[in-house]
Amino acid sequence: MLSRLFAPRVTVSAHCDLPCGVYDPAQARIEAESVKAIQEKYQANDDPHYRARATVIKEQRAELAKHHVSVLWSDYFKPPHFEKYPQLHSLVNETLKALSTAKGSTDPATGQKALDLIAEIDTIFWETKKG
Repeated sequence: MLSRLFAPRVTVSAHCDLPCGVYDPAQARIEAESVKAIQEKYQANDDPHYRARATVIKEQRAELAKHHVSVLWSDYFKPPHFEKYPQLHSLVNETLKALSTAKGSTDPATGQKALDLIAEIDTIFWETKKG
């Protein structure tokens, strides 16, 4: 009796976690831009309290960027994408590693490297949206 009361009335299915159209590499890019900007501000400021706060925020932003890249890889990109773009697995891996490096660094060059790789993912992403 209780099982019928609490049983779902409608069953739905989808090929992704949410309706298509919610994924966008811009989320990762924005966070990575913040990482690089914080690295630049860190270099321009000698105040130890400012630098400590900047480090914490930079690390948070880098983690968010990694999250957004990981979600694209695990939830958006599908086998046909990996077949058409065989470099995609290694590109995502390299991007995540670059973001980890930027997370632990105050050198803006590491932030730029992550941004460059995210731009490559962005190009592939938008090509997949066309076809």
